[in-house]
Amino acid sequence: MIVRIMGEGQWKLADSHFAELNALDDELLDEMESGDEAGFRRTLDALLEAVRRIGSQLPDDALEPSELILPAPDSTLDEVRSMLGDDGLIPG
Repeated sequence: MIVRIMGEGQWKLADSHFAELNALDDELLDEMESGDEAGFRRTLDALLEAVRRIGSQLPDDALEPSELILPAPDSTLDEVRSMLGDDGLIPG
């Protein structure tokens, strides 16, 4: 799967990592619903770091269709809320 981090680029990840990313997404969604700004920041950072750690970054000039688009690292809780539907960042 191809994952885009807004403002950073794209990473290619094996589909087998979906469960790990989905668990972080569920945690992020819970923190957003409760308004836990510190938890939101911590989990968003963990989600983005997981993509960077387990994925292979594509060259800057590669433009592959992205299955997932994640917010930029400096996105606020309100900005991410506006990006989301009811399913979170990673559709289940």
